[in-house]
Amino acid sequence: MIAASKNPLSRQRLEAPFDVGVRSINGLLTIGTGMRVGLFAGSGVGKTTLLGMIARFARADVVVVGMIGERGREVREFIECHIGEAREKAVVIASPADETAISRVHGAYRAIAVAEYFRAAGKTVLLMVDSLTRLAMALREVALAAGEPPVARGYPASVFGALAAYIERAGTGGDHEGSITGIYTVLVEGDDHIADPIADTARSVMDGHIVLSRTLAEAAIYPPIDIAASLSRVMGAVVSDEHLQLATKFRALWTYKQQKQDAVDFGGYTPGRDAVLDEALRKAPAMEAFLRQAVSEEVSLAASIDALKIAI
Repeated sequence: MIAASKNPLSRQRLEAPFDVGVRSINGLLTIGTGMRVGLFAGSGVGKTTLLGMIARFARADVVVVGMIGERGREVREFIECHIGEAREKAVVIASPADETAISRVHGAYRAIAVAEYFRAAGKTVLLMVDSLTRLAMALREVALAAGEPPVARGYPASVFGALAAYIERAGTGGDHEGSITGIYTVLVEGDDHIADPIADTARSVMDGHIVLSRTLAEAAIYPPIDIAASLSRVMGAVVSDEHLQLATKFRALWTYKQQKQDAVDFGGYTPGRDAVLDEALRKAPAMEAFLRQAVSEEVSLAASIDALKIAI
């Protein structure tokens, strides 16, 4: 169940981008091959649909999906509707909510073990775990049953160590090995991304995080990625300087516009008083068009960069 730790010096460095086929992620939050990233979202914001897009469009040899503690009816739906044509290269391990806690834990560890097998064979693997929060809950049940005392929102201390060790098993391999790029969904109660101990732990041990916004989803901007709250810590190492500069400018303008939007809406801003805000408002339609993407639309990394140049 617990694999031997890999020597960190034997791992390859993250030097190549991982194309997920989603324009906003490719352009603004570029994932590196072998990166571990969290997908943070409240319920009903669209994380499953976004996972399906990534599963179908990602440039991976193998896609391993661990459906842990989710609704049983979603398993077949996800395989047939969301994974779609990518089923030929996909492995799905499902341990739904009606199974025992230890079965859910074993399901999650089985998913990473399958991914490690293909990594050892030199494959580029995409591991998707939905969800890390349900795994934490299952670990909590097991730990409490064993008599461990709770320390944070009912979670025993061993849960946080187990999550960190689980996430660390993904990533790049050694010489002649492939990589595991991990995407782990994290459910946040009441859209609280700060006080949730599982979300905080996941954010601290991962290489980046993508936050989905309920406000953007309600505004019909899909995928509803909160660019200001999201981050790829390895983007600077896997993209060109030009790409990084374009992404930085986009993020700065989009964030500044969001901060000043209330003043603009209430008529408290006069054009010409703030050159940066004027530029952000002028480019807002193009930036919003960049963020929007149809569920069936695949946008490559190269196309995402070209679209970013147009938006900025």
